[in-house]
Amino acid sequence: MIIFLLYLMETFQHLSSLTGYVIVLLLATISKGSACEGPSSPLCFRQNEDKDVYICEWDFNTTETEVTFDFYFNDNSENAPNEKIGDIKKNHIELGEERLIVTLRVNMWVEARAGKSICTSPVWSGILQHTVKYEPPQNISVTWLRNNLSLSWKSKYPSLAEVWFRIYATKSWEKRLMNTTNEAPEQKLLVVNLLKNTVYQVQIRQKSIQAKNSLWSDWSPVVIVPAEFEQPPIIRSRSTLLNGTRQVNLNWQMPQATAISGVTYIVNVTQSSLRCPCKKKNSHNTKRNNYTVYVSYSAANITVIAKNAAGLSPPAVVHVPAVSAPDLKTCDQTMLDKKLKNMCLEFYELQDADLIPERIWYLTSKNRSSKKEEMKNYMKDYTRYLYFEHKCHADKPQTGKMCLYYKKEGVPSKEPQNFMTVSDTHDSADLTWKQISYEHLHGFLTHYKLCTVKINSQSKPPECINISASTTKYHLKDLTSATKYNVTVAGVTQTGEGPIAMQSFTTLREKPFNVWISFGLLLGFFLFSIFCTVVLKRIKNKVFPPVPKPVMPDFRLRPPKSEEMWERKEEVHEVTLHKLVPEQKPVSEATVLKSECDVEAGRQVEKDGCCSGESDDESSSLASADDTLRKVDLKDLEQVETELAMLIYRNGLVFDVKSGSL
Repeated sequence: MIIFLLYLMETFQHLSSLTGYVIVLLLATISKGSACEGPSSPLCFRQNEDKDVYICEWDFNTTETEVTFDFYFNDNSENAPNEKIGDIKKNHIELGEERLIVTLRVNMWVEARAGKSICTSPVWSGILQHTVKYEPPQNISVTWLRNNLSLSWKSKYPSLAEVWFRIYATKSWEKRLMNTTNEAPEQKLLVVNLLKNTVYQVQIRQKSIQAKNSLWSDWSPVVIVPAEFEQPPIIRSRSTLLNGTRQVNLNWQMPQATAISGVTYIVNVTQSSLRCPCKKKNSHNTKRNNYTVYVSYSAANITVIAKNAAGLSPPAVVHVPAVSAPDLKTCDQTMLDKKLKNMCLEFYELQDADLIPERIWYLTSKNRSSKKEEMKNYMKDYTRYLYFEHKCHADKPQTGKMCLYYKKEGVPSKEPQNFMTVSDTHDSADLTWKQISYEHLHGFLTHYKLCTVKINSQSKPPECINISASTTKYHLKDLTSATKYNVTVAGVTQTGEGPIAMQSFTTLREKPFNVWISFGLLLGFFLFSIFCTVVLKRIKNKVFPPVPKPVMPDFRLRPPKSEEMWERKEEVHEVTLHKLVPEQKPVSEATVLKSECDVEAGRQVEKDGCCSGESDDESSSLASADDTLRKVDLKDLEQVETELAMLIYRNGLVFDVKSGSL
């Protein structure tokens, strides 16, 4: 078989070398009865124009576990021997230019041995020195410039870049081809007309613009570009006093579009940067949206900056003022002339009520010798300083002493402002004023001196009293009515009394007691007496109810309203009480009629004739019946009268009971 192949090679010597080698390799592959798919043509290149190492790589698909490769090349000339590099375990190899032919056109192919099969790749022909393939862009930095996206990566060679980008989590990619700008050691390009408030995905590949045979690099990893920070973090802070230390808890929030690829927060504390008193680093990094810092009682600035793949946010500054202590006294002694061991001093200039962190003097054990003279030269007379003594306890700054310090103290340069007097009564007046500002105190204000004097009695000395330094109003009492007064107030420091503020006022004339007020008081007392009397009577009636008295009816005769009433006759009905007797017969109707006629007979005999027409027998019978009724037992009548008397008394009524009518 080898002899046959040599014969074929001699036969095709008149053909071009490349065509001959292709035919020979094809026949060799067929003659060996390869049952595998050959690898791809080898591709050899440098990763930049300055390197002298070539990387040769190819692709090969097989299910075999043990595969070896043989790499062949020659100089593409007649009767040129083949160079072989065998027993390659991977599908790539790195070769120095001394082992290859780089300045001339070469032929290269790969032979793969997978099990019992041998497969040969197609032949690649070219000049290796002209072939360059850059590495894919790594560590790509992105920055928003308004609505333009700036992309940069490390590379000192200008290139042609292909950028693919799309809105985050969408399907359609947009492609742009552009040249990079060489700003060694970086390459930059600008993608314009994007939306800076939108999240994008970006990937890049590049190739050389200097090499004659430049190859595209592999694609870079997909880079997620978050939205740009337009505002600083929105911070909420809460401070807690802990035995000379303040614990400051910070919480902040950022828009979701800016945090899609992760955000790192940089926390800076001014006290830590000055190394007083604890030697801590100035910057703290965290990926959480909350952080806790510890500061002393003096003022501090805390700065939070958010950082994502697109850049930095504007800084958010949290000012933590010095601890408010209105009852601070002047420092009795300081550590200014003593040795400082694990301690630092802080002098805080107070030009006004606000505490400004920039006006601070720090004195530590390391800078004491140099700073002390500087402080003496620059510290001002009559200027208030807030003095702190700090130490480090458990890696946390702790304030041990806090007081007011003056390099030189004097009297106030101004009087209390807006001094006003108001007198609405005949014996008192109200005084008000404003405190002296910090820059005009020139010392520690111990109290205010208030003096009053009558204008008509200048020979008498003024009456003066001392008022607390925190007081801005006072009430004068026990004044004389209709009298003019002069009143003065001045601030007093340990050095002396400052300028005075003076006002004049006149008390009102005393008025007599108002008559209407007296009348109103009397009327109120009278109404109150009546009310008490009514209440007492009701209480008495409830406790001691009155005994009922018999009511006597009034039988006075009244004249008739008309003459017709004289003709009306009174009708009298008698009520007769009978004792029930079981065996007695009932009284007849005639008997009752007889009794009625007898009553009427004496009054109108002439007009009424109801009884005149009756016989004597009937009259005698009625008389006998009447006699029978009158023979009632006297004992029974007395018992009935007794029962009626008891009934009448119980009902609170009295009846005129005639024994004859019974």
